[in-house]
Amino acid sequence: MFTITAAQNLLARGIETHILCYPESSLHKASEKAGIVTHTSKTKTYFSPFEILKLRKLIKSEDYTLVHTQASKDLWLLSPALYLTKKRISLFLTKQVGSYIVKKDLLHRFIYKRVNKVFAISKVIERNLLDTCPIPKEKIYLLHNGVDIAKFNPADIDKTQVRNELGIQSSEIVLGMTSRFSFGKGHEEFLLALSALNKEFPNLRALIVGEASFGEKEYEAKIKQLAVNLNLTNIIYTGFRSDTNRMFAAMDIFVFPSHSEAFGIALVEAMAIGTASVCSNSDGILDIAIDGETSFLFEKQNAEDLTAKLRKLITSPETRMKFAANARQRAIDYFDMKSLTNKVISVYKEYTSA
Repeated sequence: MFTITAAQNLLARGIETHILCYPESSLHKASEKAGIVTHTSKTKTYFSPFEILKLRKLIKSEDYTLVHTQASKDLWLLSPALYLTKKRISLFLTKQVGSYIVKKDLLHRFIYKRVNKVFAISKVIERNLLDTCPIPKEKIYLLHNGVDIAKFNPADIDKTQVRNELGIQSSEIVLGMTSRFSFGKGHEEFLLALSALNKEFPNLRALIVGEASFGEKEYEAKIKQLAVNLNLTNIIYTGFRSDTNRMFAAMDIFVFPSHSEAFGIALVEAMAIGTASVCSNSDGILDIAIDGETSFLFEKQNAEDLTAKLRKLITSPETRMKFAANARQRAIDYFDMKSLTNKVISVYKEYTSA
């Protein structure tokens, strides 16, 4: 869904922007609902001569100045299509997810050679690109994902009202987590920490926001059964929520226990709303959170360390307030979507001015 936000920000600057996506996908539906001109490509394979020719025709007929994809898999269609247009149309890639496969063979070099610039969303992704892809360092531009700071403005949300809607008492301290139910997101550590902390603090509530993605219902059931086994009766499961800004506002402490994260947009959103956090010390999270300033970092997959760091925040309202203020300011300074859009446009201009 980040593609929608990016497109809307470009459109707001007067830059005509179209979206290409898989037909009837969530992105397709959301794009059309947002009123964005949308085109579709119906292939799940890496290489499709028919789709390549179809894209070539689309690119020529729309007379695009540049193409920007959010997934490296798309290069197998876009690079050949752009070669066939025989036009100097710039191609950009945002690398959102790392890969463990080294792709430096002759065919991959041909595909990646057509790319003008690669945006890496974190330092760990930047390193991964250099390790696995045939991309020289000078073609890589570190550019974090961003959020709409205005949407995640704590001054515009009535925290008390949101908590009342969820049945949370004013005296309760809320530990919150927002994530799809998927292995590696750290639900197990969160529940184990909650179980330990419940014995010390009777006024805790846990807020788990999110649902299982396709094929992950079994894992969701496993997590909820673990909560039952641990006798955790103070959890609120909200399911999918589009108003995540309001969910973050209801929390006193945001918990981000992911085992591995290329970046972590949910953490940025929580910081923007002004919520103190405890995060695992892994990968792209280190680009976002500052230990002892915006958050406490804990050793990933270590439920005891997570418990200890949460205890420090639970027992110190002053630290929570300090972290919340610092987190909001860091989000404004480094992860404001408007500022990041300006940087993207400046790179676009660099490669389209000739």
